[in-house]
Amino acid sequence: MPAEPQIDVPRHLFEAYERLAAGPTRPIAGGTDVMVAITGELAPIPERMLDLSRIDALRGIQLEAGSLVLGARTTYTEIRRSALCREHLPVLVEAAATIGAAQIQNRGTLGGNIANASPAGDMLPILLATDAAILVGGQRGEREIPAKDFFIAYRKTALAPDELILHVRFPLPPGREVRFRKVGTRRAQAISKVVMALAWEDFGSTGWQNVRVALGSVAATPIRARKTELILEGARPTPEAADLAAEILVRELNPIDDVRSTADYRRMVSARILHRLLREAGGW
Repeated sequence: MPAEPQIDVPRHLFEAYERLAAGPTRPIAGGTDVMVAITGELAPIPERMLDLSRIDALRGIQLEAGSLVLGARTTYTEIRRSALCREHLPVLVEAAATIGAAQIQNRGTLGGNIANASPAGDMLPILLATDAAILVGGQRGEREIPAKDFFIAYRKTALAPDELILHVRFPLPPGREVRFRKVGTRRAQAISKVVMALAWEDFGSTGWQNVRVALGSVAATPIRARKTELILEGARPTPEAADLAAEILVRELNPIDDVRSTADYRRMVSARILHRLLREAGGW
């Protein structure tokens, strides 16, 4: 039978910080992974949980100094409905629409997706591709962690035990494009077999700059394909560039085998996704 951990429900951040500092506790927001957690299948059953659902300071979507800033408690439904997300970073809206069904989208949160740190987390490659930063806080103060440094091992993050995710900051450089693609067993309510985000800044005659190729479900953590990025840096989305980038990606990846898919399938599909995204970017 599932355990029934004690659940604290603070209304303010300082209360949440006090409970975290007092001893081991697992923060939850939407709670969509709680039933898995309390079975003890993935990790030891938490003795205490910290329900963040009433802390309004963790909510909100706004523009700040050239960045789109989302509170950790922002749900996928709120992302889908956000005019700011749709205008400034529509790839977030596209990705949010692929996560679960309406029930999950109504409760699941961006901060929960990040803290859970599943390599199959659909939003996580977007964080890597956009050079997002994650603001965390606790009684010792606040700090900002680049997304590229946040996921350190399988389901392990740079978040300290006494810290919470507060907000996520997505820089909005001029001329940047971001594309997203997810492949699962079916078109809806599927855990990804491969998920990819491709980002670049287009400077015309000088070609693409600041290229990012980020993937999930192919390693123990979300990753960037840095060798493939180098091939695309300064290039244009031509058939030749797409062929070469897909070839390099196949060589670069060392995917995992698990119950959802084989390494060979993930390697092949990743290359095809990248090739398709480059074709779409080039209009051919």
